[in-house]
Amino acid sequence: MRSICRQTLSLGLGILVFLAAVLGFGGPAAAHDAAESSSPASGASVPTPPEQVSVTFNKNPLGIGAAFSVKDASGTEWAEGPVEIVDNVASQKLRTGGPAGEYTVAWRVVSSDSHPIEGTFAFTAAAAQGPAPSESPAPAGTVPASDTAVATAPAASSAPAMGTAQPGTTAEASEPANAAEPFQWSIVIFAAVALGLLATLAILARRRLTAGADDER
Repeated sequence: MRSICRQTLSLGLGILVFLAAVLGFGGPAAAHDAAESSSPASGASVPTPPEQVSVTFNKNPLGIGAAFSVKDASGTEWAEGPVEIVDNVASQKLRTGGPAGEYTVAWRVVSSDSHPIEGTFAFTAAAAQGPAPSESPAPAGTVPASDTAVATAPAASSAPAMGTAQPGTTAEASEPANAAEPFQWSIVIFAAVALGLLATLAILARRRLTAGADDER
């Protein structure tokens, strides 16, 4: 009888070890990096289109394979230049002169465990962004520093289809759409299976002990 009980307990422990190993290998794969907030916040309304947009993550993404797309309601692309990643913040500069209305931001980065993650969020600009400020004229009576100085304005570069982001201030902690970290159901499943298995083993062992006692009588 003791031999049967020992075999039953050994089988139960073996199953528990197997489940723990399977869930242990599967757990880290599901726990990818996740976006925590964005600037502007998802669904926010801003006075004018910002100079840049950014996404803050719970871990530092890799500095390769990052891309941002920032489009207005007409589908015009406003992202300009490469994405900049500083620590756990990925930022994207925007061209100046953006119109009022809704903007949709689509981002993609490579997480710290080398898995690509992506998401989207939107914000609304209440008014169009004005032209870049020019130098104000010198007050009357002042002498210019150099009579030969010529102010040159930088030429606007064409916006790429997908750009890159730079770190920005994340005023509001707002989780971007489609970027939530998955709940670790594997832990709950493992606990439920373990409790059920232990309960089953206890019932089987009790029944075997009871049957053995009846046989001895």
